[in-house]
Amino acid sequence: MIQASKLIPQGKGLAPVLVKRATTIELDWDVRQKSRFAATDSAGRELGIFLPRGTLVRGGDVLVAEDGSMVRVIAAPQPVLVITHCTQHGTPFDLTRAAYHLGNRHVPIELQPDHLKIEPDHVLADMLRAMHLIVTEQNLPFEPEGGAYAAGHGGGHHHHGGHDHGHDHGHDPDHDHDHSHDHSHAAANTAAPGPGRTVSIPVVAQGHVHGPHCNHDH
Repeated sequence: MIQASKLIPQGKGLAPVLVKRATTIELDWDVRQKSRFAATDSAGRELGIFLPRGTLVRGGDVLVAEDGSMVRVIAAPQPVLVITHCTQHGTPFDLTRAAYHLGNRHVPIELQPDHLKIEPDHVLADMLRAMHLIVTEQNLPFEPEGGAYAAGHGGGHHHHGGHDHGHDHGHDPDHDHDHSHDHSHAAANTAAPGPGRTVSIPVVAQGHVHGPHCNHDH
């Protein structure tokens, strides 16, 4: 068995030709969320993966074996529930509500601009349909968000290089402008949630008339 204990997120810094020549292993999320596992690559080699505890392996990552060879990880298709909003009677905000309630239940979620993915769960599927979301069973790669403080690049499946979010808001010292504004509002509208206050988003199914293209069951 060949041991691999180094991971290069998305093969960053490697020449594309090297990544293309690498052998591959196809793994589902159940395996890729582990830091130690065994696998067989496309060349038939038995691999033992030993990564730092808490490391999440994503599709597109490259593992480096002890003999210097590289192995590219492919996220294997697996059963998932794909959640979309009802375009006839809902809005994209319905997905935000769904993510909120799923997050409260500590459910692994893959976040996309126009849909969510979760692992199959008939109880959650019924809850989501009661919220007038469309839930379909599909077989697709699953890349859920990781914790914001997870080890490695587990903070999500969006891999970015270093970002500089600094902004220069310097002004000419002689530039005099008035930033005063009249924000007279009712006191009830200005109260913002404080550290001790809870903002609740209730799961209430909003009634609507189903059209012929509204494909969700209750």
